[in-house]
Amino acid sequence: MPLGRCLLIFTKSAEKGRVKTRLASSMGEGSACELYGNFVLDLLETVNIFAEGGNCGVRLYVHPPDSVRDVARWLDHQYDCRSQRGKDLGERMENAFRECFSEGFQQALLLGSDIPDLPEKMIADGFAALQDPGAVIGPSLDGGYYLIGFTSATFLPEVFAGIPWGADNVFEKTVRIFNIRNHDFSILPAQRDMDNFEDLEDLMKRHRNSHFRDSRTMRYLLTALQAAKS
Repeated sequence: MPLGRCLLIFTKSAEKGRVKTRLASSMGEGSACELYGNFVLDLLETVNIFAEGGNCGVRLYVHPPDSVRDVARWLDHQYDCRSQRGKDLGERMENAFRECFSEGFQQALLLGSDIPDLPEKMIADGFAALQDPGAVIGPSLDGGYYLIGFTSATFLPEVFAGIPWGADNVFEKTVRIFNIRNHDFSILPAQRDMDNFEDLEDLMKRHRNSHFRDSRTMRYLLTALQAAKS
């Protein structure tokens, strides 16, 4: 019997100097590192809620490769943690999809880990788009994307080649490749990555009265602000 759906979570080891470098310039490497860890835990909580509702696997693809054991230990070995393999982000994403499909999964969504408040609905809508038209992408407000997905039959590896990763036109160039290839796809609503202090301020403002106000991320930010004022 073929396997169903799989969520591929791309994450980094929460080490000083390796994560959230722009945030670190305003809040320090240690705080940025702890905050990123909370981003990951909050996202995984949402992922777990979704995965528990149906036939959905969850895999964490970790960068750098030599930190897989540390991340697995940090998460109490609750997840299938694997190395991101490839010379750049595009090749690493392509390889994750290829590995997933080669093992029998029919649908896969890849998520980044910079949006701790990603709504569960975006995951559900992403998989719904894989029914028709068969491919999906979710843009982030900084010009990149936070989600991309395919079925085993609609996988288009070309979207991961020749992209200037980290630039503000990653989404635009990826969409251009879809269009050049006449490949049908759906676009989800844009979401905001947490890259700088203004993003954090926006996050706190948006969730002042939402259920996310009780999240690890929000609790950490409130504690950090109180400490800064004292």
